Amino acid sequence: RTEPIYRAMFRLRFSSLRSRLTVLAALSVGFYSAVFAAEIPKDNTVVPEPYTPEKATRTMEVPEGFKVQLFASEPMVRQPISMCLDRRGRVWVAEALNYPDRFQEPIDRIVILEDTNGDGAADKRTVFYDKLKYVTGLEVGFGGAWVMSPPNMYFIPDKDGDDIPDGEPQILLDGFGIKESRHNLANGFNWGPDGWLYAGHGRTSPSDVGKPGTAAGDRIHFDGGVFRYHPTRHVFEPFCDGTTNPWGVGFDDHGQAFISNCVNPHIYHAIQGAHYEPWRNRVSSKFAYTRLPTIADHVHWADGKGGHKKLGLIPNQVTTGGGHAHVGMMIYLGDNWPDRYRNQSFFFNVHGRRMNNDRLERKGSSYVATHGEDFLVSKDPWFMGITLRYGPDGGVYFTDWSDTGECHSYQNTRKETGRIYKIVYGDPKPYKGDIAKRSDAELVKLQLHKNDWFVTHARKELQRRVATGLSDSTALVERLRPMFREQTDVTRKLRVMWALNAIGALKETMLSKGLQHEHESVRAWSVRLITDSPTVSRQALEAFSALAREDESALVRLHLASALQKLPFEDRWEIAEGLAGRGEDAKDAMIPLMIWYGVEPMVKPTRGRVLTLASHSKIPLLRQYIARRMAEPD
Repeated sequence: RTEPIYRAMFRLRFSSLRSRLTVLAALSVGFYSAVFAAEIPKDNTVVPEPYTPEKATRTMEVPEGFKVQLFASEPMVRQPISMCLDRRGRVWVAEALNYPDRFQEPIDRIVILEDTNGDGAADKRTVFYDKLKYVTGLEVGFGGAWVMSPPNMYFIPDKDGDDIPDGEPQILLDGFGIKESRHNLANGFNWGPDGWLYAGHGRTSPSDVGKPGTAAGDRIHFDGGVFRYHPTRHVFEPFCDGTTNPWGVGFDDHGQAFISNCVNPHIYHAIQGAHYEPWRNRVSSKFAYTRLPTIADHVHWADGKGGHKKLGLIPNQVTTGGGHAHVGMMIYLGDNWPDRYRNQSFFFNVHGRRMNNDRLERKGSSYVATHGEDFLVSKDPWFMGITLRYGPDGGVYFTDWSDTGECHSYQNTRKETGRIYKIVYGDPKPYKGDIAKRSDAELVKLQLHKNDWFVTHARKELQRRVATGLSDSTALVERLRPMFREQTDVTRKLRVMWALNAIGALKETMLSKGLQHEHESVRAWSVRLITDSPTVSRQALEAFSALAREDESALVRLHLASALQKLPFEDRWEIAEGLAGRGEDAKDAMIPLMIWYGVEPMVKPTRGRVLTLASHSKIPLLRQYIARRMAEPD
């Protein structure tokens, strides 16, 4: 709309540079004001009013047999930016009352919502802590709450579980980016099966992370992707790099991680050490050359104009409606919904006011995500879903930010709104219990429960008890090892592996046997857990090399390629050479690039051996990228 003005003004002759700059600045302000005025109304009175909580619940569309329940709404809950469930099945909510003002006085809070009479609606609200600033993530466990509130990551202790903090929040890490962006930040939490706490990190607010007092040169620079934090060893690690604003990390029955993402393609298979689009010339991906693609075979722009055709990210894309912002990744592993939904991904399409469902199917070393029918569609013009979590009864809780406008919601933010709903199939019985009151033997048995909510909380409790000296790991091992041998379902074997790993009892000797296991997931996880250790034995390295040359599973070869980056240079060569000789992986979407990411740092220091690797490689991409890197300056 401002183009004619620009043409007319630039025909004029200005007498000075200052006058030219003054007019240019004025025109720029006018242009951007016009654009934003077109997208976001300034006057809240022109924005449609939200549905009442009851009407919003009643008008949501879900598949036959499902029903939506209203769990809580304003004023009981406001601005629910993050949510999780504790060991009793209670809902903890992070309320982002500061948003979008990053630098005002801290008023964000953590509240606990509870349904005490079993009617499906919260009737008790407890304020746990109310002096946080710009909170973006929340989880509970290990005697307290884990809170992301950039620039800090906190732990708020409550060892006796009385819902009253034992003291002020403890700063575990600082240096998370906050100045550059209101929304593209470190966010969200979810417990991984390996005993680590996982989170996303937006791309436009780079971080230099360390424990308080860490010198600048010793901090870990991280500018986007997924990171993880170990709750008892207190270690921070970047997990994978890239995407624009990953908000939501979910895990399937085999422990594979998936992330939902804003702006660019909506779903990725999260592989340790991977680089994903968009790279945007960041130093962290300077020599990656090509980044791992989305696993989606479709996009959700209603008109197909989301930028993917121009970027060439998704060939032959299919558009399925909605918008470009996706959050809240959940892989359903509960026991209330029909079995056909297990191991499927669910996440919110913010602009489309709907919950998308992508079907995950193995393809090569990774997966393909095909579009399932939208699982939920809301008619409420204010609906903005953010977080999904299944609970002890198998039902799924989800939050509604309840606002309008673009996904950033910089304007029209009404801080008094917010809802939490629940989707159930049939009439599940409400849960009344406390995982922390179970015996060690009961916690071990819960590793076989169909609902992974019980599995995860039981594993966390075992991990906490061993770390604090409350339980004897030797006695637990005596119960877990026979369980591993007896289980015929590989997903149950994996759960036992993860439990042993969580309590620190999964030694390399046992994992080395896992490298020879008949199932690919056990072999793959054995590789990953062995390389989680700071040192890897020569015996394990020789086994890795043999697997690289001989293993029939692309999944195992992907994990070997991922493991390269965790090994010293001298220990990578034989594994890389074995993988490079597997011509069947030349067209795999992930393996060639993951091998390259592990080999690239060695190109300049060891030119002779890398040339030998290139000459024998049956993967053309490796030869091409090795030659390119050798020709480029650092």
